[in-house]
Amino acid sequence: MNDALQISRYGFYYFPDTIHYRENDLHRWIPELKALGASWLTLLAPFDRAIPETFILQILYEGIQPIIHLPLATSGNHNIDELSMIFEAYAHWGVRYITLFDRPNLKNHWSSSSWVQRSIVERFLDMFIPVARAALQAGLAPSFPALEPGGDYWDTAFLFSSLQGLSRRGETELLDEITLSAYAWPGNRSPDWGAGGPERWPQTRPYSTPANSEDQLGFRIFDWYLAVSQAALDKNFPIILLGAGSRLGDQPDPRSPAVDILAHSWQNLALVRIMAGQAQEFDPVPSEVLACNFWLVAADQDSPEVKDAWFKPGGEQLPVVTMIKEWVANGGVDPAATNKQRVAAKLASPESRPIAHYLLLPTFEWGPADWHLDAIRPFINKYQPTIGFSPVEASHARRVTVVGGAAKVPESIIDGLLAAGCIVEQISGDGMNIATESTSAH
Repeated sequence: MNDALQISRYGFYYFPDTIHYRENDLHRWIPELKALGASWLTLLAPFDRAIPETFILQILYEGIQPIIHLPLATSGNHNIDELSMIFEAYAHWGVRYITLFDRPNLKNHWSSSSWVQRSIVERFLDMFIPVARAALQAGLAPSFPALEPGGDYWDTAFLFSSLQGLSRRGETELLDEITLSAYAWPGNRSPDWGAGGPERWPQTRPYSTPANSEDQLGFRIFDWYLAVSQAALDKNFPIILLGAGSRLGDQPDPRSPAVDILAHSWQNLALVRIMAGQAQEFDPVPSEVLACNFWLVAADQDSPEVKDAWFKPGGEQLPVVTMIKEWVANGGVDPAATNKQRVAAKLASPESRPIAHYLLLPTFEWGPADWHLDAIRPFINKYQPTIGFSPVEASHARRVTVVGGAAKVPESIIDGLLAAGCIVEQISGDGMNIATESTSAH
């Protein structure tokens, strides 16, 4: 594997259960994880025992850093002595990170009577602190739980109050070692949605995002959490993206199509490249983000999460698996730029393309357009293309003309169209040059 990929900041969330830690699971999944270039793996842990030592040691031997996810219930009835023994075992085997509890800002994670009581943040800290102290004393780095983005109790407000509460209670040692966790779901939005945090988007408020603004409900949630930690304690905490990536069917922005197979592949490959440190058109990810774990490696057939699994129970794999494996095998070079034979084969089957020619126009998410309908009318009259704003729809065309240079159209969109087998031409889109440039391209 390419040296640059060995130190990548991405990995995966393993299974959404605690039963796939057997010897045959190691033989099944370690080769897949290595082929995908994973450096991290989130492991869902049982409450009453440790994940088997052999599984943990083999993961570490393969150069994959495990992150234990222990989603304790918000009941407050936790046996600290038993948990301490489990924590000590993990630390002894070489585990460093453990994230405790899960989304305490959701109403359905509490009993009805507990949720309506006052000071829910303080009551959560009453439960969190003893467990986090036990993890710290055992030699682990405890992580504050990932919150539901948005959530029934707005996540940034919950985090702000929690950090201030830890400081007010004098938990200096804990604050020196703690990390933050987050769920980073881009949905059907750009990977750069919300980049820059509240400093760039000062009009955004809890449960209120103006039409011309952006919020933390995307991949860049860490920008907002870093801003919260700065405002609360004047400190940047390390952050683990416990679960991340595009999921099939997601559509938080009704103005764009829901995530389908093609969008899922483009989005997640772009995020892998970002977390591997490759230069992108998007804002760089700050060094405080230790790991980005994509959701989800696999799930059993009867699991509610099977719809999100990259590896299906019957042996089927989502296309993103092949794309990332090719990218890793090529040393971090986009497969769309190297697998010429596969692209050529797709181009040789025009009957599989319901659209002959698509004119892809930039949307306001990419940046304000600097042309108007009159400018593209000569092009439309000459070539009579299908016209639209959807890269997903464009991927079904044999030829795609993309209006807008690199500053307006993310490179991942071009890469995705090439990977889908489209003939792609890109023109600057500066007024009447559209027709001139396209004529020369044809």
